[in-house]
Amino acid sequence: MAADIDGAAATETVARAEAEGGEAVAVVGDVAVEADVERMIAEGARRFGGLSILYNNAGVLWKDRDRSVLETDGQWWDRVMAINLKSVFWVTKYGIPLLQRAGGGSIVMMGSVSALVGFARAQDAYTSAKGALVSLTKSLAIQFARDRIRCNIIHPGIVDTPLQAPYLTEALRREFEAGIPLGRIAHPREIASVALFLASDDSSFMTGAELVVDGGFTAG
Repeated sequence: MAADIDGAAATETVARAEAEGGEAVAVVGDVAVEADVERMIAEGARRFGGLSILYNNAGVLWKDRDRSVLETDGQWWDRVMAINLKSVFWVTKYGIPLLQRAGGGSIVMMGSVSALVGFARAQDAYTSAKGALVSLTKSLAIQFARDRIRCNIIHPGIVDTPLQAPYLTEALRREFEAGIPLGRIAHPREIASVALFLASDDSSFMTGAELVVDGGFTAG
Protein backbone atom coordinates (compact mmCIF):
# COMPACT_ATOMS: atom_id res chain seq x y z
CA MET A 1 0.00 0.00 0.00
CA ALA A 2 1.33 3.43 -0.98
CA ALA A 3 0.01 6.04 1.44
CA ASP A 4 0.65 9.70 0.70
CA ILE A 5 -0.92 13.09 1.35
CA ASP A 6 -0.35 13.72 -2.37
CA GLY A 7 -2.72 11.51 -4.36
CA ALA A 8 -0.76 11.90 -7.58
CA ALA A 9 2.46 10.81 -5.88
CA ALA A 10 0.74 7.76 -4.38
CA THR A 11 -0.66 6.82 -7.79
CA GLU A 12 2.78 7.21 -9.38
CA THR A 13 4.28 4.89 -6.76
CA VAL A 14 1.61 2.28 -7.50
CA ALA A 15 2.28 2.55 -11.24
CA ARG A 16 6.00 2.03 -10.71
CA ALA A 17 5.38 -0.97 -8.46
CA GLU A 18 3.03 -2.53 -11.00
CA ALA A 19 5.49 -1.89 -13.83
CA GLU A 20 7.99 -4.07 -11.96
CA GLY A 21 5.46 -6.87 -11.47
CA GLY A 22 4.21 -5.91 -8.03
CA GLU A 23 0.75 -5.18 -6.68
CA ALA A 24 -0.11 -2.00 -4.82
CA VAL A 25 -2.97 0.31 -3.94
CA ALA A 26 -2.86 4.09 -3.45
CA VAL A 27 -4.43 5.57 -0.32
CA VAL A 28 -4.53 9.32 0.28
CA GLY A 29 -4.14 10.65 3.81
CA ASP A 30 -2.01 12.65 6.22
CA VAL A 31 0.23 10.45 8.37
CA ALA A 32 0.25 13.17 11.04
CA VAL A 33 -3.53 12.75 11.53
CA GLU A 34 -4.63 9.80 13.69
CA ALA A 35 -7.93 9.15 11.88
CA ASP A 36 -6.18 9.12 8.49
CA VAL A 37 -3.58 6.62 9.66
CA GLU A 38 -6.19 4.34 11.21
CA ARG A 39 -8.17 4.40 7.95
CA MET A 40 -5.12 3.84 5.74
CA ILE A 41 -3.89 0.85 7.72
CA ALA A 42 -7.37 -0.68 7.85
CA GLU A 43 -7.70 -0.25 4.08
CA GLY A 44 -4.33 -1.89 3.44
CA ALA A 45 -5.20 -4.83 5.68
CA ARG A 46 -8.60 -5.22 4.03
CA ARG A 47 -7.17 -5.08 0.52
CA PHE A 48 -4.29 -7.50 1.11
CA GLY A 49 -5.74 -9.69 3.84
CA GLY A 50 -3.50 -8.53 6.66
CA LEU A 51 -0.26 -6.75 7.41
CA SER A 52 3.28 -8.07 7.66
CA ILE A 53 5.50 -5.01 7.03
CA LEU A 54 5.36 -1.41 8.24
CA TYR A 55 7.69 1.01 6.43
CA ASN A 56 7.82 4.40 8.14
CA ASN A 57 9.26 6.49 5.32
CA ALA A 58 7.19 9.69 5.41
CA GLY A 59 9.20 12.78 6.25
CA VAL A 60 9.82 16.43 5.51
CA LEU A 61 12.99 18.45 5.17
CA TRP A 62 12.43 22.22 5.34
CA LYS A 63 15.93 23.66 5.48
CA ASP A 64 14.64 27.17 4.89
CA ARG A 65 12.43 27.00 8.02
CA ASP A 66 14.04 24.32 10.18
CA ARG A 67 17.32 25.75 11.43
CA SER A 68 18.92 26.33 14.83
CA VAL A 69 16.60 26.40 17.85
CA LEU A 70 17.38 30.12 17.97
CA GLU A 71 15.89 30.65 14.51
CA THR A 72 13.14 28.05 14.14
CA ASP A 73 9.53 29.12 14.65
CA GLY A 74 7.51 26.98 17.04
CA GLN A 75 4.82 26.15 14.50
CA TRP A 76 7.40 24.72 12.08
CA TRP A 77 9.02 22.74 14.88
CA ASP A 78 5.64 21.22 15.71
CA ARG A 79 4.89 20.46 12.06
CA VAL A 80 8.22 18.70 11.51
CA MET A 81 7.66 16.68 14.68
CA ALA A 82 4.12 15.78 13.63
CA ILE A 83 5.22 14.40 10.26
CA ASN A 84 8.64 12.95 11.10
CA LEU A 85 7.92 11.55 14.56
CA LYS A 86 4.30 11.55 15.66
CA SER A 87 3.28 9.89 12.40
CA VAL A 88 5.40 6.91 13.40
CA PHE A 89 3.56 6.76 16.71
CA TRP A 90 0.22 6.57 14.89
CA VAL A 91 1.44 4.04 12.31
CA THR A 92 2.91 1.70 14.91
CA LYS A 93 -0.03 2.15 17.28
CA TYR A 94 -2.49 0.93 14.65
CA GLY A 95 -0.13 -1.32 12.71
CA ILE A 96 1.41 -3.45 15.46
CA PRO A 97 -1.87 -5.17 16.45
CA LEU A 98 -2.20 -6.36 12.85
CA LEU A 99 1.40 -7.63 12.88
CA GLN A 100 0.61 -9.49 16.10
CA ARG A 101 -2.48 -10.99 14.49
CA ALA A 102 -0.35 -12.13 11.55
CA GLY A 103 2.09 -13.90 13.86
CA GLY A 104 4.92 -11.43 13.37
CA GLY A 105 6.41 -9.05 10.86
CA SER A 106 8.91 -6.28 10.27
CA ILE A 107 8.91 -2.57 11.06
CA VAL A 108 11.41 -0.48 9.10
CA MET A 109 12.17 3.05 10.27
CA MET A 110 13.76 5.76 8.15
CA GLY A 111 16.31 7.57 10.28
CA SER A 112 19.18 9.79 9.17
CA VAL A 113 22.86 10.36 9.78
CA SER A 114 21.58 13.57 11.37
CA ALA A 115 20.61 11.38 14.33
CA LEU A 116 24.23 10.29 14.70
CA VAL A 117 26.34 13.42 14.21
CA GLY A 118 25.91 17.16 14.44
CA PHE A 119 26.01 19.52 11.47
CA ALA A 120 27.08 23.15 11.29
CA ARG A 121 24.02 23.81 9.09
CA ALA A 122 21.56 23.10 11.87
CA GLN A 123 18.14 21.53 11.29
CA ASP A 124 17.27 21.01 14.92
CA ALA A 125 13.66 19.85 14.56
CA TYR A 126 14.56 17.30 11.87
CA THR A 127 17.59 16.10 13.84
CA SER A 128 15.60 15.77 17.07
CA ALA A 129 12.83 13.79 15.38
CA LYS A 130 15.28 11.38 13.77
CA GLY A 131 17.14 10.96 17.04
CA ALA A 132 13.90 10.07 18.80
CA LEU A 133 13.23 7.38 16.20
CA VAL A 134 16.41 5.58 17.28
CA SER A 135 15.11 5.26 20.84
CA LEU A 136 11.64 4.24 19.64
CA THR A 137 13.14 1.60 17.34
CA LYS A 138 15.02 -0.04 20.19
CA SER A 139 12.04 0.16 22.53
CA LEU A 140 9.70 -1.49 20.01
CA ALA A 141 12.32 -4.12 19.18
CA ILE A 142 12.48 -5.23 22.81
CA GLN A 143 8.76 -4.91 23.55
CA PHE A 144 7.54 -6.99 20.64
CA ALA A 145 10.35 -9.49 20.05
CA ARG A 146 8.27 -12.24 21.67
CA ASP A 147 5.56 -11.53 19.11
CA ARG A 148 8.13 -12.15 16.36
CA ILE A 149 7.94 -8.50 15.36
CA ARG A 150 11.29 -7.02 14.39
CA CYS A 151 12.06 -3.29 14.28
CA ASN A 152 15.16 -1.78 12.66
CA ILE A 153 16.22 1.64 11.44
CA ILE A 154 18.12 2.87 8.38
CA HIS A 155 20.35 5.96 8.61
CA PRO A 156 20.89 7.29 5.07
CA GLY A 157 23.43 9.94 4.26
CA ILE A 158 22.80 12.41 1.45
CA VAL A 159 20.50 10.86 -1.16
CA ASP A 160 19.64 12.24 -4.60
CA THR A 161 15.87 12.56 -4.03
CA PRO A 162 13.20 15.18 -4.80
CA LEU A 163 13.26 16.03 -1.07
CA GLN A 164 16.86 17.23 -1.41
CA ALA A 165 16.53 18.72 -4.90
CA PRO A 166 15.46 22.26 -3.89
CA TYR A 167 18.57 22.64 -1.72
CA LEU A 168 21.20 20.54 -3.49
CA THR A 169 22.98 23.09 -5.67
CA GLU A 170 25.96 21.94 -7.71
CA ALA A 171 28.30 23.71 -5.29
CA LEU A 172 26.69 22.01 -2.29
CA ARG A 173 26.72 18.64 -4.08
CA ARG A 174 30.47 18.97 -4.65
CA GLU A 175 30.97 19.92 -1.01
CA PHE A 176 29.06 16.87 0.19
CA GLU A 177 30.82 14.54 -2.23
CA ALA A 178 34.20 15.79 -1.03
CA GLY A 179 33.29 14.70 2.51
CA ILE A 180 32.03 11.23 1.55
CA PRO A 181 34.75 8.57 1.32
CA LEU A 182 33.00 6.86 -1.61
CA GLY A 183 33.02 10.22 -3.40
CA ARG A 184 29.35 10.55 -4.31
CA ILE A 185 25.85 10.86 -2.88
CA ALA A 186 23.49 7.89 -2.78
CA HIS A 187 20.94 6.80 -5.35
CA PRO A 188 17.45 6.13 -3.92
CA ARG A 189 17.63 2.46 -4.95
CA GLU A 190 20.62 2.00 -2.67
CA ILE A 191 18.45 2.93 0.29
CA ALA A 192 15.42 0.99 -0.98
CA SER A 193 17.47 -2.20 -1.25
CA VAL A 194 18.40 -1.94 2.44
CA ALA A 195 14.75 -1.36 3.34
CA LEU A 196 13.78 -4.46 1.36
CA PHE A 197 16.45 -6.46 3.17
CA LEU A 198 15.12 -5.37 6.57
CA ALA A 199 11.54 -6.05 5.52
CA SER A 200 12.39 -9.56 4.31
CA ASP A 201 13.23 -12.81 6.08
CA ASP A 202 16.85 -12.33 4.99
CA SER A 203 17.20 -10.16 8.11
CA SER A 204 15.23 -12.55 10.33
CA PHE A 205 17.78 -12.44 13.18
CA MET A 206 18.06 -8.65 13.25
CA THR A 207 16.04 -6.38 15.51
CA GLY A 208 16.85 -3.10 17.22
CA ALA A 209 19.65 -2.55 14.70
CA GLU A 210 20.83 0.66 13.07
CA LEU A 211 22.07 0.34 9.48
CA VAL A 212 24.13 3.31 8.30
CA VAL A 213 24.06 3.81 4.52
CA ASP A 214 26.16 6.92 4.01
CA GLY A 215 29.13 6.06 1.80
CA GLY A 216 31.40 6.15 4.83
CA PHE A 217 30.51 9.71 5.86
CA THR A 218 30.19 8.96 9.58
CA ALA A 219 33.10 6.48 9.66
CA GLY A 220 35.81 9.11 9.87
